[in-house]
Amino acid sequence: MRRKVGVIGAGHVGECTAMYLAERNIADVVLVDIIEDMPVGKGLDLSQAGPIRGYDCWVNGSNDFADLKGCEMVVHTAGLPRKPGMSREDLITSNADIIKSCTEKVKEYAPDAMILMVANPLDIMTYHSYKVSGFESNKVFGQAGILDSTRFRCFVAMELGVSMNDVQALVLGGHGDTMVPLPRYTTVGGIPITELIPEDRIQAISDRTRTGGGEIVKLLKTGSAYYAPAAATVQMVDSVLNDRRRVLPLSAHLTGQYGINDLYIGVPAVLGANGVEKVLELDLSSDELGSLQKSAGIYKDMLSVIGY
Repeated sequence: MRRKVGVIGAGHVGECTAMYLAERNIADVVLVDIIEDMPVGKGLDLSQAGPIRGYDCWVNGSNDFADLKGCEMVVHTAGLPRKPGMSREDLITSNADIIKSCTEKVKEYAPDAMILMVANPLDIMTYHSYKVSGFESNKVFGQAGILDSTRFRCFVAMELGVSMNDVQALVLGGHGDTMVPLPRYTTVGGIPITELIPEDRIQAISDRTRTGGGEIVKLLKTGSAYYAPAAATVQMVDSVLNDRRRVLPLSAHLTGQYGINDLYIGVPAVLGANGVEKVLELDLSSDELGSLQKSAGIYKDMLSVIGY
């Protein structure tokens, strides 16, 4: 029997996630959405692309959450998208009910699955899903820092005119405007960018990274980013299902690391077959640690909006 991944939400992020998973032959996908017949059509379309694109995985669309049965991972993309002028945090109350309802379905039909949260506000919704599901914290995590870091990598490569593949970057903190890019942990071919880019340009790139999602929302006018978020999501699914134990920045549950307790926020972690297997605690400068803890404090306060 082939492995199976569930994707809740057949909007742009969900459909791209399903497509990338299939094209990498990682697992069969069940794409679930409440809009009648829509996910069925998208699943059929994606499956029919297989003979040309060279994949054997099936994408099955469904309106029935019972079809999540047997999934090893469930990716949650469902939720209202950001509109121009909205922050991720503006979505708290509107998306909390959606997350609760869908998490309860996962708990009912796929109680052994891991939950990978993609819906915004990411860190808040990941915590919400963790509490609603009652799952162990290592089995519930969020896609955040990978997307933020890959945006940082892209902007550094643009600045220097070099291959994006040679750029490694690290962004911590909440998946929002309070994220914390770490230039001294960002390299090009192993060379720190602090030796390649003037300080004022590094600051400008860091600022653009913080508002990278909002920049795309403003340009699209009717939605938010989906290609890069889906790609980052699939990297995480691959790391778990194939036990790659990748060291990736992601939204993980902290229990005292970095002086932060009982909160999901972006940190580097080892991601493997057991989910979040280890949170890596870096030796941050006082400014870096202060920025991370400030980000955490803002998200801690936001949790009270949904009763935590």
